[in-house]
Parts: sequence; structure tokens; C-alpha cells
Amino acid sequence: VQLQASGGGLVQAGGSLRLSCAVSGTTFSMNAMGWYRQSPGKQRELVAQITTVGITNYADSVKGRFTISRDNAKNTVYLQMNSLKPEDTAVYYCRAFRTVVFMDYWGNGTQVTVSS
Repeated sequence: VQLQASGGGLVQAGGSLRLSCAVSGTTFSMNAMGWYRQSPGKQRELVAQITTVGITNYADSVKGRFTISRDNAKNTVYLQMNSLKPEDTAVYYCRAFRTVVFMDYWGNGTQVTVSS
């Protein structure tokens, strides 16, 4: 199973970025997907999750600004990030997981840097 995250970069505060995570080696539609982030000196934290049927969950800090979505035909999960703040600066990771039959895979990180 491989997860390839992309779309990070440097953006000014108030700007937008769209992260993508392409998944291979697993039946994508059967996986819940998540985006997490980790900044220096901090633990990795949940940003957003989406279930197999499209139910979403967000960290309070990103509600109303970030949107997670999935395209099962393209085996890809997205994170649209708007109104970015300097505190959103982190390495962002995607995750594919199942809970009924345990499965848990993480992708490479993509750096997001928001300048003030």
C-alpha cells in the first residue's frame, strides 16, 4: 500500500492550498481517510477525516476553513485549505485506515508553510 501526498508549499496568510493524497495497493473505497499534521516540537494531530460514505470530521482549529473530500474513481483524497494562518504551518500526512479489519497506512508528508 502506498500513499503519495502532494500539494504543499509556501503561502501567505489568508491564502489557499489544496493537498492531494493518491492511494494505491488497496481498495480505496473501503478505506476511511484522514489528514494529520505535525509541527516541530508538537505531537501529530488530526486535521480531518472522511469515512467510506463521506461523513467528515474536523479539528476545531480548522472548521470552516478546511474541507476534506474523496474521489473514489481516482483513489485520491483531498484537503482544501482556505484562510490559512501561520499556525497551520506543519508537515501534513495522509492516512488510510479501517477499523473492522485492522489496517493502518501513512503516507509521506508534505510541508505547508504559511507566512505572516
